[in-house]
Amino acid sequence: MPQEYIEIRGAWRGGAHFGSNFRFVRRCVVLRHFPRRDAFGIKQFKEGKMKYVCLIYQDEALLQKMSKDEMGKLSAEYKAFGEAIQKSGQLILGQGLQPTHSATTVRVRNGKTLTTDGPFAETKEQLGSLFLIEARDLNDAIQVASRIPSARFGSIEVRPVWA
Repeated sequence: MPQEYIEIRGAWRGGAHFGSNFRFVRRCVVLRHFPRRDAFGIKQFKEGKMKYVCLIYQDEALLQKMSKDEMGKLSAEYKAFGEAIQKSGQLILGQGLQPTHSATTVRVRNGKTLTTDGPFAETKEQLGSLFLIEARDLNDAIQVASRIPSARFGSIEVRPVWA
């Protein structure tokens, strides 16, 4: 059965082929849908490169307290970073997420689907965005992650993607 990829509230999620019985949980909006083209539904990857996801965690309250000028500077830094890694050929996908108050957590227990508004756990830093990149190895991926603007006031989790 072919896989399809769905963009849900700005985050890419892979899953099995969804038949007509599939229903989305409330407040879950499908923005785009397209059939499988490769392992990620995005593009073919270069030989000898590994794929890593850079999960960007930051304090949403800190971002909300930023002045308009500070937020403008941060946006400009992200734009420059994104253009640089795209030009280098390392960028596969970069996507920001809506704030955690727009999230819905889904669990299935004893065959029953349970939903909770908001994130699964309260934490100081929240997952705010992600980059899927190609890198030679973990050290190369860490070098890319260290250039992500939010690394100065948040944290970047670098994780290899299953090949």
